[in-house]
Amino acid sequence: MSKELLKINDLYVNAEEKEILKGINLTINKGEIHVIMGPNGSGKTTTANAIFNHPSYHKIKGNILLEGEDITNLKTNEIAKKGIFMSFQSPEEIPGITVTNFLKYAKNKITDKPVKIFQFKEEIKKHMEELQMKPEYAERSLNVGFSGGEKKKNEILQMLVLNPKLAILDETDSGLDVDAIKTVSKGIEMFHTKENAVLIITHNNKILRNLEPDYVHVLVNGKIVKTGSKELAKEIEENGYKNYKK
Repeated sequence: MSKELLKINDLYVNAEEKEILKGINLTINKGEIHVIMGPNGSGKTTTANAIFNHPSYHKIKGNILLEGEDITNLKTNEIAKKGIFMSFQSPEEIPGITVTNFLKYAKNKITDKPVKIFQFKEEIKKHMEELQMKPEYAERSLNVGFSGGEKKKNEILQMLVLNPKLAILDETDSGLDVDAIKTVSKGIEMFHTKENAVLIITHNNKILRNLEPDYVHVLVNGKIVKTGSKELAKEIEENGYKNYKK
């Protein structure tokens, strides 16, 4: 059985007529943690949004496969149902929808199975304790009044509960203090198994101090210009991206 989970082939993507991605190739196998690093405007978030077929981004060439199935032009909700999860740089606030009800609705939509509410609440409680989230947050409106760190922890909670095949974490470490980064890293470790994969998108390596990625990719001007180990991220931290900009 193939271990290949996600494959991006020669992907070109435009946003408002501007070419952003210029031939991305990326293969993620089950059990792997990949990191995409790059300066602002390099195309990191565009890559994530292209995987999810965000309507603001237009694929000009190339395709995206999930376990061999072409998902290039599927709707975003269909891609999520196939087993891809994405956290966002700025999570939305949704007044009137509690964290528990949001997770219950999302779980129902993805699995097409009714949620056993007592067991579900116990699962949420367990994960919240592990992420050092206050239990009362389960009944608060989604992200409303949450600090930046609490919003990011809440997204890791969603990842753990929904248990996707591939988790895409876009700037998850942005704006977090050292303790919050450690907690988020712990959540990623709790999620990660030999049967799933993680794609972390970041412009620095703060979150990598607590994780061991299999591959680090440097994305500059819409192209992956170098792939390496965690040592590549350390080099970027020390020298920046000047050696990769043309």
